[in-house]
Amino acid sequence: MTHGMQKFRKGYDPVRAVAGPGFRAHVLSMKQSDIFRDNADNCLQLAERAEGQPTHKRYLRMAEAWMALANEQDWLDGEIPPVVVRVSQKQDA
Repeated sequence: MTHGMQKFRKGYDPVRAVAGPGFRAHVLSMKQSDIFRDNADNCLQLAERAEGQPTHKRYLRMAEAWMALANEQDWLDGEIPPVVVRVSQKQDA
């Protein structure tokens, strides 16, 4: 047995224990963007508990990236309109 590894009883699958039928049904009923937002929230919680500024900043950047993905997914799903970009044209005087 490797140092730090916990031995599980025969036939026990830790992945199936966590991702059982109830878990899958819950996740499948969630929108993809909501899952991304949950990930962002988890990163913010980790940032609050981080020891040291570099780790804190890393988790904040990860949270921002998850939120950007969530917003993009909402756009892809047609839930938010695309951003209108206006280009000002200079008039010759």
